[in-house]
Amino acid sequence: MKLFADKALLPSGWVRDVLVEIDDAGVIQSVTANAAPADAERVHGPLLPGLTNLHSHAFQRAMAGLTEYRANPSDSFWTWRELMYRFAAMLTPEHLRAVAAQLYLEMLKAGYTGVCEFHYLHHDVSGAPYADPAEMSWQIFDAADQTGIALTHLPVLYRYGGFGPQPAKDGQKRFLHDIDAYAELLQRVHDSLDDPRYRLGIAPHSLRAVTPELLKDALAAINALDATAPVHIHIAEQTLEVDDCLRHSGQRPVAYLFDQLPVDARWCLVHATHLDDKELALLAKSGAVAGICTTTEANLGDGFFRMHEYLQQGGVFGVGSDSHISVSAVEELRWLEYGQRLQKRERAVLGSRERSVGRQLYEGALFGGARAAGRHTGAIAAGYAADLIVLQADVRDERVFGSDGDAGLGDAILDSWLFAGNGNRVSDVMVQGNWCIRDGYHEAEESIAANYDAAMRQLLA
Repeated sequence: MKLFADKALLPSGWVRDVLVEIDDAGVIQSVTANAAPADAERVHGPLLPGLTNLHSHAFQRAMAGLTEYRANPSDSFWTWRELMYRFAAMLTPEHLRAVAAQLYLEMLKAGYTGVCEFHYLHHDVSGAPYADPAEMSWQIFDAADQTGIALTHLPVLYRYGGFGPQPAKDGQKRFLHDIDAYAELLQRVHDSLDDPRYRLGIAPHSLRAVTPELLKDALAAINALDATAPVHIHIAEQTLEVDDCLRHSGQRPVAYLFDQLPVDARWCLVHATHLDDKELALLAKSGAVAGICTTTEANLGDGFFRMHEYLQQGGVFGVGSDSHISVSAVEELRWLEYGQRLQKRERAVLGSRERSVGRQLYEGALFGGARAAGRHTGAIAAGYAADLIVLQADVRDERVFGSDGDAGLGDAILDSWLFAGNGNRVSDVMVQGNWCIRDGYHEAEESIAANYDAAMRQLLA
């Protein structure tokens, strides 16, 4: 397959007249700038690498927008969590598949070509394993198959209800594993993988849900299958979690984690909202990815990640939609910058003289998302997966790009998309060399929507 774009974002920057050759495995073989269209398929708008959504709890898409009441005088993440547990108790495998497929379709249309699914809804409503202990994981894979999105599947290890360790609560019974059952789940999923779009990793839920010893056992289990597999963990999302960790260990969560384990570029620390100077430096130096979920963190009242200082220290980041209160790459990136502006009362906080805010955010999220997913994606370059998006052409694109072929102002294409409108400009989406979205349409979207509507009618009844 050959694609031709009038303008494309390459690792070197914006370039005109780009020819991209893709092999049958969906891998980019060559990229030629200032080329002729020849016999290539021409795309009708700027060509960009697709983003990875690095943090998703798919089932929570079904409850998005249903908790916006102040049901408690001190409503917080913790009261929201109790509502989430009650909702999770109702979901069948069929519900999960329908909701996840709808979500993944929405992600593709928003410009995400891959997702890291932080999957912890494992067991039946009584907390007992299904006859096939990977039953709920298969629903996630089926949703990815229906839509074509790339998937890094992260089965969650969840054992305890708090530091100490404390016994798990009744609302957590569908999530729980001991290490032997967890290792069996990993083995079953690992043995089924036969698609280059798919990776398997692990997700110890949080330091309050696993002990350091259990976390080490989980690492040993995944390393026996794949020593390069991604490792994701929730950490320091809420100040109460920080306080509990201090009482238990005498250390803040990120410092405690780094003291227990060799955290490196395989890791994604999700949220990492409340870090002191030492922890911020540890995370930045490690090469681990800070998984920022701006819209969920705002919706749950978590706080602000110290993004400006983190980037100054060379930190790696990516973005995810987490609880899916919003499934918009634009909104995640836009409000990542706007949060910094509101705190500092400055403009263009995350930009520079050389790169606009939009380019800095987009390229940072490309790199960090690919690292968190454990996939060779996030760039239009030879050897990378052909995970691509096409934006609808905008009259401003040509004006800012430069009529003389100078691509120096091409960053305004990204800035216009991310900061100057709310309409969805994503027209076409390709994953691993296959078109999933054409002119804003997915060939299975009617059946996916019908299944989702039926599932929601049952759940809301």
